[in-house]
Amino acid sequence: MAIVSRLRLVVAGLLFLLLYPGQAGAWGDLGHRIVGAVAQQELMRNYPTAWRKIEALLATDTDTLTPPDFPSRAMWADKYAQSDRDGDRKRYDATWRWHFANVNVDAPNFTAPCDPALPAGEPASRGPADACVLDKIDQFTRELANPATPPAERLLALKFLMHFVGDVHQPLHVAEHDNDKGGNLVPVLPAGKRASESLHLYWDVDLVDRLGSDAEAIARALLERFKSKEAEWAGGTLTDWARESNALARSTAYAIPKATVTDDAGKQAVPLDEHYAEKGGTVAAEQLTKAGVRLARLLGKALD
Repeated sequence: MAIVSRLRLVVAGLLFLLLYPGQAGAWGDLGHRIVGAVAQQELMRNYPTAWRKIEALLATDTDTLTPPDFPSRAMWADKYAQSDRDGDRKRYDATWRWHFANVNVDAPNFTAPCDPALPAGEPASRGPADACVLDKIDQFTRELANPATPPAERLLALKFLMHFVGDVHQPLHVAEHDNDKGGNLVPVLPAGKRASESLHLYWDVDLVDRLGSDAEAIARALLERFKSKEAEWAGGTLTDWARESNALARSTAYAIPKATVTDDAGKQAVPLDEHYAEKGGTVAAEQLTKAGVRLARLLGKALD
C-alpha cells in the first residue's frame, strides 16, 4: 500500500508540473519583492556608497519585464526565464537550472550538484546552462565586484544576484527528497483548501501570502520583528546559507504526514494542517528577512 500511495503522489506531482509549468520559481513575486525591499532598506542605511552605485546601474536598465524599482527588479530573473518558455525557450533553457541546487536532504553534498565550471573569460550570463544557484551567485558576485566588468554584464550580475540570493533561502530550492524536484512532485492539500497543489508552490506562495500583500510594509515589519537577530544573520558564507536552507527543508518543509487524502478533484494529496502552516510561516518569514539582509551585505561588500 505504501508503494501504491507513493506512486500516486508521483503521478499527481507530474500532473502538477504539466498543468502548472510556471510554479517552479522560488518565493513567487511577492516573496522576491519582500527580499528586495528588505535589502533596499539595509543598503540605504548601512551601505550608502554601494546603494548609490546600484541606483546608477539600475538607472541604465531599459528592460520592461518588471517595473524599474529595486524590489521589482528582484523578480527579474524569473520573468527573464519565463519570457520565452512558450516560444523558442532560449532564455528558459539557458537559465532555469540556475535557480536551485538539488541537494539530497538525507545525505547533503554541496559540491556534487554544482560541478560545471565557467570557461575562462566567459561572462557568467552566458552559462553554463547546467550550473546551479551556488555557482551563479559566486560567479555573478565576482563580476559585480570587478570594476573591469563591462557595464551591461555588471547590470545583469546585479539583477541575477538580487533574485538568486532570495532563491537560495527558500528551503526547497536547496533540497530534494526521493527525486521529488524540491517538493514539486509532492501534492499537498493545505488546511481550508479544496484543491491540492505542490509542496513547492505552497512554500513559494501560500506561506508568503500569510504575511500580507504590501512588500515594503512587510519588509519594514520583518526588520523590526527580527532586529535582534540581524547582526547574527548578516554573517556566514554562501555554503553556510545553503546548508541552513537544506536543514530547514529536512526539519520543517518535509515534516509532513505519510498518509494522504482526496481533494475535490479526486486527486491524492498530503494534508497540511494549521500547525504546519504556522511553523512554516515562521520559517518563511525568517528566511525572507535573512535573504534581504544577506543580499544587502553581499552587494554592499561588492560595491562599497
